[in-house]
Amino acid sequence: MEHRPRHERAGINALTAVIIVAASFLLLTCGGEKKAAAPPQPIVTVMEVAQKDVPVSFEYVAQTQSSHLVNIQARVSGFLDRRMYTEGALVKEGQVLFLMDAKPFQVQLDQARAALVKQEAALEMARLNLARTKPLTEQNALSQKDLDDATGHYQSAAAAVEQAKAEVETAKLNLSYTTITSPVTGVSSSAIQTDGTYISAQNSLLTTVAVLSPIWVNFSISENEMQRYRDELSRGLLRAPRDENYEIEIILVDGSVYPHSGRITFAEPSYSAQTGTFLLRATVENPKGLLRPNQYVRARLKGAIRPNAILLPQRAVQQGSKGHFVWVVGNDGKVEQRPVAVGQWHGYDWFISEGLRSGEQIVVDGGLTLRPGITVSVKPYDAGKGPGADGISQKEEAAKGGEQVKRVLKVLH
Repeated sequence: MEHRPRHERAGINALTAVIIVAASFLLLTCGGEKKAAAPPQPIVTVMEVAQKDVPVSFEYVAQTQSSHLVNIQARVSGFLDRRMYTEGALVKEGQVLFLMDAKPFQVQLDQARAALVKQEAALEMARLNLARTKPLTEQNALSQKDLDDATGHYQSAAAAVEQAKAEVETAKLNLSYTTITSPVTGVSSSAIQTDGTYISAQNSLLTTVAVLSPIWVNFSISENEMQRYRDELSRGLLRAPRDENYEIEIILVDGSVYPHSGRITFAEPSYSAQTGTFLLRATVENPKGLLRPNQYVRARLKGAIRPNAILLPQRAVQQGSKGHFVWVVGNDGKVEQRPVAVGQWHGYDWFISEGLRSGEQIVVDGGLTLRPGITVSVKPYDAGKGPGADGISQKEEAAKGGEQVKRVLKVLH
């Protein structure tokens, strides 16, 4: 073992003492700093759970359809003379749309009238012959056969007159069919056939006219949605309007609400085999023609109510590995993590179907840095300040919470 001089051992002991004193002072200083820099109680905004009846609506993608789409077709064969309307314009009931060449049909009418005059002359001759035959037969000047023949000729002539009259009416109808008019008031489409085309049974479709008011709005509900709707009704989570007479509000492509609402007037009796959806049709007044056929809109069903419902702002509900949860502040100011069952969204809020009771205090803002059992300082939630209790967004609140976490970790280290 090496022996050091006494003065060298004394220097080492002095240096060791200085290091021990310095370390003790440093520990005391750090401990004091940690104690002095202990984080304050988190400040959170809370709201009280309240159950109330909440009107709810359901939205579906819908498509408009004319309530009366008429195919304008030629009823006789012939040459198309000219189009009499402006394509795409609104046409009135009875307005002339097309004219066909009427000359051949006028000739047929004249022929039918001449045939009628001929048959009427034959009828008069048969009547006079019958009138002469009857008294002669009574005087036995003519046989009964002569009377029967005269009677038969008269009846045949009378029938021929009626047939001729029918042919005249047929000719009149055919002539009237050369003037093609609109049977309804609506918006016209383009002309399918051009002027001068020979129209027959194979190309008789000329155009279409669609009635705009009222207009139909068709939308479909899936089988899952129908089942969920029935389940909520049976469980008392949803209350439908009387006789399920929903008001149908139309949402246009720009998000604006169409000024006229409607009612459901038709429900398909079966599901679609291709899509598995259930078709519903609403009828809506469209006096100014703002809605056009085949236009995509959204149908909003209004009138249902969720009784005794609990609504929470969406940012008050968080999601963990075990599902959705909220922070509940107890009477002692300590927070508790409470799992909840969430339902559908309602604007910026969320329906809570299970897990909460009326009167409990729920953390809305400031819950990102909480942990179970800590004591918090609370301030009331003001729903009128917008997305956050202090008018800040959820993203800004998250950034603020991240900075708080960084400060706490810096102090602890």
